[in-house]
Amino acid sequence: MSSVAREGSPAAEPVPAPVLAEVVRSGFVESRHRGSLVVLAADGSVLRALGDVTGPVFPRSCNKPMQAAGLLRAGLSLAGERLALAAASHAGEDAHRELVARMLAEAGLDEDALRCPADRPGYGAGPGPASRTAMNCSGKHAAMLAASAANGWPLATYTEPGHPVQVLAREAVEAATGEPVAHVGVDGCGAPLFSCSLTGLARAFRGLVLAGPGTPERRVADAMRAHPECVAGQGRADTLLMRAVPGLLAKGGAEAVQAVALPDGRALALKIEDGGMRARGPVLAAVLASLGVDASAVPAEPVLGAGRQVGEVRAVI
Repeated sequence: MSSVAREGSPAAEPVPAPVLAEVVRSGFVESRHRGSLVVLAADGSVLRALGDVTGPVFPRSCNKPMQAAGLLRAGLSLAGERLALAAASHAGEDAHRELVARMLAEAGLDEDALRCPADRPGYGAGPGPASRTAMNCSGKHAAMLAASAANGWPLATYTEPGHPVQVLAREAVEAATGEPVAHVGVDGCGAPLFSCSLTGLARAFRGLVLAGPGTPERRVADAMRAHPECVAGQGRADTLLMRAVPGLLAKGGAEAVQAVALPDGRALALKIEDGGMRARGPVLAAVLASLGVDASAVPAEPVLGAGRQVGEVRAVI
């Protein structure tokens, strides 16, 4: 949302974000999702912008790759699947939980050290008992704990905004986005959450894929692309896209945020205003298709009636 006001005059009414997706049932549009998106060209210039792409948003888990790069700069020794999991919103599959447990054990810790809440596999919707390792952010938390242990920093308070590991995470977000953090919140996992604009988010992902080989940013991007199954999970858009499109980097976040970068430096970031996750996939697929990228790997969003498809969620950008 944005507004324009002249000095000495009342503030103008906020301008509604544009409609990015429609929910169509039996040929009738019954709902609409508004949002904002930005696309950067390979040279970093703005190729396309809809809605407010300069005001702050909470990127949610789209911040994780930047935060993981900050942990590497703190001296954390992670690579491969472990580094991908540090930047992940994993589904709590067996392999995810086991790898988080190994990361903790390698730092001399166990699940009790995690400060993220317990959750069941499958983002709370799957079978199995609830545990902290099954929570989708547990890889990030395990990495933060490992960095704290390696540097002799306090472990019990690692989610506090003033903790050294969170100061590094904030600095990493600001350096990658090129923007100061305007708002600090508490993420769903309990860790601090740092705001940025959609343009800053796209800029950060562009920087991840274009960073020099061996740099922390490139190491994170390479680990995520080499191990997409660790970044999300079976049937999830981020994993499917990175498997299907060589060199593509993708990371989604709660409340319908998404960031993607292509290996040539083109990048995008979007946010569905009402947080409607069902709209994120169709909009993402449409934007990627407009860039000449095969987005068929993005899961479809059917509208059901009596168990059969009677409509769809479609992008209207």
